[in-house]
Amino acid sequence: MIITRTPFRIPLGGGGTDLPSYYRKYEGALITAAINKYMYININEPSIGNTIKINYSETEEVGLDNIDSIKHDIVRESLKYLKINRPLEISSMADLSAGTGMGSSSSYTVGLLKGLNQMLRRYIPLSELAEEACKIEIDLVGKPIGKQDQYAASFGGILQMSIDRLGRVIYMPLRLNPEVVYELENRLLMFYTGIRRDANTILKEQSDKAKVNNKTAINAMHKIKDIGYDIRQNLVSGDVDKIGALMNEHWNVKKSISTKMSNSDMDNWYDLGIKNGALGGKVMGAGGGGFMVFCVENGGRKKLRSVMEKAGLKFMDFRFDFEGVKTMANF
Repeated sequence: MIITRTPFRIPLGGGGTDLPSYYRKYEGALITAAINKYMYININEPSIGNTIKINYSETEEVGLDNIDSIKHDIVRESLKYLKINRPLEISSMADLSAGTGMGSSSSYTVGLLKGLNQMLRRYIPLSELAEEACKIEIDLVGKPIGKQDQYAASFGGILQMSIDRLGRVIYMPLRLNPEVVYELENRLLMFYTGIRRDANTILKEQSDKAKVNNKTAINAMHKIKDIGYDIRQNLVSGDVDKIGALMNEHWNVKKSISTKMSNSDMDNWYDLGIKNGALGGKVMGAGGGGFMVFCVENGGRKKLRSVMEKAGLKFMDFRFDFEGVKTMANF
């Protein structure tokens, strides 16, 4: 039995420039961070049997000659890609639900591939693991997503990424002053809106606009990339107040790209946060629901948490994860 643990992530700046529709023309650049909320994948090889059983929100069991009938697209394409055809039991558990903007799909894919490669006694560097996950999700399953989530899940930490027009990723973990990391963890507050949504619909709208050279969307993405560079500089210098202001700028630019990124409830929650000590904030992932993160003024954590909880949002404490995907058990 193999059990893997893979972190979820929060995008800090430049999100969306990792979509192929953008980076193939203009190159992408972003900052992302893994957090201590996890996806767990359990892979067991039963001693007897001739089926593959998959437990998630549904339960599937198919014969070894019928892998193409597996409904779970990530499991199906991963098994086919790695040419695995043996009795298996695959199950998953997660600290956070799917559809909340935290990169759960990619965390699942990275954790699954980590476990399957280990089962095959195949060592795979983290960069190759991340690219395998991109191959599965983007090329084989056909999700309209980018490359941010797979790298964050693989490497962990606070990661700077650049993507050239050929899709090649240059990644660099940011070695920040521990005091800056501690301050960030205490001034970034995350809240669950209770709204789950389909990120693929929102990302497809954004991607389609980039493909047809929608001028407003393209200019907004250029600005988001510039904001990502600025956030990186202020992470290094330790200016958390400036990071908060840049998050506010990012929020306003991002809303111009997709009509589905926000809604009246989220706009009201955002405005409430700004009125009660938040310097800026953002919705996680593609938007439309899920989690919101605010950067609060120094000393304002308690007040903001109280106000947002009274408004019906659920606070979720977190710390950054610096381990990335790892094997928790192998026996």
